[in-house]
Amino acid sequence: MEVILLERIPRLGQMGETVRVKDGYARNFLLPQGKALRANEANKARFESQRAQLEARNLERKSEAESVAGKLDGVAIVLIRQAGESGQLYGSVSSRDIADALTAEGFSVNRNQVDLNQPIKALGVTEVPVRLHPEVEVSVSINVARSKDEAERQARGEDVTETQREEERAANEEFFEGVAAGQEEQEGEED
Repeated sequence: MEVILLERIPRLGQMGETVRVKDGYARNFLLPQGKALRANEANKARFESQRAQLEARNLERKSEAESVAGKLDGVAIVLIRQAGESGQLYGSVSSRDIADALTAEGFSVNRNQVDLNQPIKALGVTEVPVRLHPEVEVSVSINVARSKDEAERQARGEDVTETQREEERAANEEFFEGVAAGQEEQEGEED
């Protein structure tokens, strides 16, 4: 199906271009979202008559997105989740979780704007792109940790899974040294 784009769509085209897309993509996404019109003579004439209004509205939305992007760029969000000793999360962090966290911070972001290819399934700091407008994209730092203290250590660049393993090894060594010392004392008393 051929459609006329009413806004810029990444990897598809610019506003006003007539492009060929699969029928399902046009019927299920582009047309209901108001991002395109079917490419027929009536719609081409309608688009040309409304082109100035569409461009003005697009420019207004782009300037709003740029002002939000200035505030949002480089923001660090901390998400506390439960995880195993290896750093593997028991659940995952999805685009909805990130959008909710950004909304709680005072930014108006919906989950469709968070460009997360796959859910985050491990502890750590991840840079996630947020597309506020087809032409405006910012990067947000998502810090997934088990506690606030761990999040601060991760923000400084520490690998908390390695640090935790080292702390456990040290605690185990102290315990076994104490047990060995206790056994030596018992053997000394028996003699």
